Amino acid sequence: MCEIFGISASFPCVINDYLKTFYSHSSLHPHGWRLAYRAEENSSALKIYKGKEPAFKSKYLEEKLSEPVVTDLALAHIRYATIGNVEFKNCHPHKKADRLGHQWTLIHNGTIFDFKPLDKFISYQSGDTDSERILLYIVDEVNKKQGQLYRGLSPQERFMLIDEIICRMSKGNKLNLILYDGEFMYVHTNYANSLYFLNKGDCALFSTQPLSPENWQNVTFTTLVVYKWGKQVFTGTNHNNVYIENEENLKYLYQIFSNL
Repeated sequence: MCEIFGISASFPCVINDYLKTFYSHSSLHPHGWRLAYRAEENSSALKIYKGKEPAFKSKYLEEKLSEPVVTDLALAHIRYATIGNVEFKNCHPHKKADRLGHQWTLIHNGTIFDFKPLDKFISYQSGDTDSERILLYIVDEVNKKQGQLYRGLSPQERFMLIDEIICRMSKGNKLNLILYDGEFMYVHTNYANSLYFLNKGDCALFSTQPLSPENWQNVTFTTLVVYKWGKQVFTGTNHNNVYIENEENLKYLYQIFSNL
């Protein structure tokens, strides 16, 4: 199981303490790390730093965190490989531009056991993770919708499309993710007690585990929530597709992991 971290804020924050605690968990998630954050205000672009080594062994990451990381939006990931080899190309966040040039960025904690629409992306993804296929599918659906309308999607239309995708994809699959479309941060969990948030006024933080003694709460369950500048702006459909571990899925994961 991987761990994910995200922050959406209305002002630049120093997030080093949260990141250091987050990356300290990498002894249990040793298959690579990434950090993506907005370094310039009013920009949709994210700078990405990465390594395929365990985060706690990375001199590069240690050096990066020795200086203030100041941002109003960030995504971070530490990987425990289940699907996909231990390689740079399989480290999250994954990113992909749609046909209008908008950059989509995704981090995922979970496994897609059965969702046939993802299969067609196996042949041309850069890595071999199901997480990358999730992003490719989402961007493909965005492109289709934009093509049908002959224009870009409004914020409401983007939200409705992502909500519909999440409702379908979450059935029978473990789908903890954070998705960023250059404007909004989409957050979803359907596995109990595996994604938390901390509300600090105009700053919202998300993490697989609480990262401080502060008042972390469970993220809204089986429902897509969307944030901008630290405030929740959309609430999706409660699909009730709760993911529960079962013997068949655990066997599937064991078989895949034994081949990595």
